[in-house]
Amino acid sequence: MPLFRPPSEGDHLIVQATLGCGYNQCSFCSMYKGKPYRVRPLDEVFAHMEALAQAWRGRTDQVRRVFLADGDAFGLPSAHLLAIATRLRVLFPHLARLSAYATPLNILKKSDEELARLKAAGLGLLYVGIESGAAEVLRRVAKGITPDGLAEALTRARAAGIKLSATVILGLGGRAFSARHAAETAALVNRAPPHYLSTLQLFLQPEAEAGFLGRWDGDFTPLDDDGVLAEQRALLTALAPPAPVIFRSNHASNCLALAGTLPKDGPRLLAEIAAAQGGRGPLRPAWMRGL
Repeated sequence: MPLFRPPSEGDHLIVQATLGCGYNQCSFCSMYKGKPYRVRPLDEVFAHMEALAQAWRGRTDQVRRVFLADGDAFGLPSAHLLAIATRLRVLFPHLARLSAYATPLNILKKSDEELARLKAAGLGLLYVGIESGAAEVLRRVAKGITPDGLAEALTRARAAGIKLSATVILGLGGRAFSARHAAETAALVNRAPPHYLSTLQLFLQPEAEAGFLGRWDGDFTPLDDDGVLAEQRALLTALAPPAPVIFRSNHASNCLALAGTLPKDGPRLLAEIAAAQGGRGPLRPAWMRGL
């Protein structure tokens, strides 16, 4: 502990293949700051999986999906991941999908052949934080990658048949970069659409605040709810993905929960934002928001 996983993985089996995050430099993130990164040796992971199989003895047919933790388990060597996937299928023969967090750099470090082999082994979904499509915002938050690098990672994973669930952080560029953040993030998604796209709203934990603001040289003004709604409206207005993208902003950090499929539901989503901006739609109360 602490253990973090995507909301959609809450009912699935979690196998801890790594501890912490191998990158752990994003200035807005405090998830693994107190948890040193460590690759768990295969024998240790196998023992962990054997214990899980024992706990599910007689009910292993109910285990259909497994999430590999922690922060970027996809950074493991392909041979390591393939060994885990193979063993999981022995222990849980009804397993339908394996998923993991991945940084874009994790994807870029793997060859097309490796990606294809991992997909064939059952690794069918990666959760990727793209955060922004604006180069300057990415630089300021120490994401460690460019928009071109993000596009390449998303495109290569998709070409291998791996589904992608990508996140964008509203308000990440503050007031000064809001328009650029929205426009260039939409351009990135239009260029390399993930299968799922979710927004989070910038929410800094106290331990991350100083480091985050320090990279802006005192030139960061956070967005209030009105600013976030305007940014989200600009983002959705510019989104025109060439393939359907399932869109969600229902994470607890968001001031407004939205759900639809783009581009089909774009007009409805924009109308819901306009209603909220006009005071005709409820926002999530501040006390209910968080990470």
